[in-house]
Amino acid sequence: MSEASDESNQKQGPRRLRPSGGYRRLRSFRAATIIYDGTVTFCERFLDKRTRTVDQMVQAARSGRQNIAEGSRASATSSQTELRLLTVARASLDELLLDFEDFLRQRRLRQWSKDNPEAHAVREVWRTIDQSDRTDSSDRSGHAAYAAWLENQDPAVVANALICLIHQTNYLLDQQIASLERRFVEEGGYSERLASIFTPGDGPNGRVSDPTWPYCQRA
Repeated sequence: MSEASDESNQKQGPRRLRPSGGYRRLRSFRAATIIYDGTVTFCERFLDKRTRTVDQMVQAARSGRQNIAEGSRASATSSQTELRLLTVARASLDELLLDFEDFLRQRRLRQWSKDNPEAHAVREVWRTIDQSDRTDSSDRSGHAAYAAWLENQDPAVVANALICLIHQTNYLLDQQIASLERRFVEEGGYSERLASIFTPGDGPNGRVSDPTWPYCQRA
């Protein structure tokens, strides 16, 4: 092996079967972050902090966000785990959606229809947000883009805006889950592919053959 090739391999490091992480760049994670922050503020402003509902809503919003991140981290080693965590995130946001719908219904407040101009305006905001690097965890530009609704004095406006955001995020998660299911069927997960490398009986006397890793045969 040439010195140039050896140096190149040292810089690149071992090649993973699948990439992982990078969840801060996911649109679903960024939207879930806005929902989480918005839910915390909503509960502080409009609900009695002593009620169990507040804790349930905040935990559901947090679960939606955290499970998207955990699923992304797990993607390199287990497609099944990634799929399960994204499904949990989707279920948590569905739970939160019902809480906001209950808030409106129980107070006889109007829930926006899909064709409501305000609902349409909230959905269109995403097109105006800068979709470039979002690795800065302190970046609140996404929240600022929705400030006209999330910081409104009318609780019905805030709840309806968050309902719109939850629907958008659920749509994004549905796309991620469907894509992951197709990829899992076509390629298998890391664990499944790794198992195929170490299939018993491949080596002499039924033993597992040693795999050829990038650095095993350096000259």
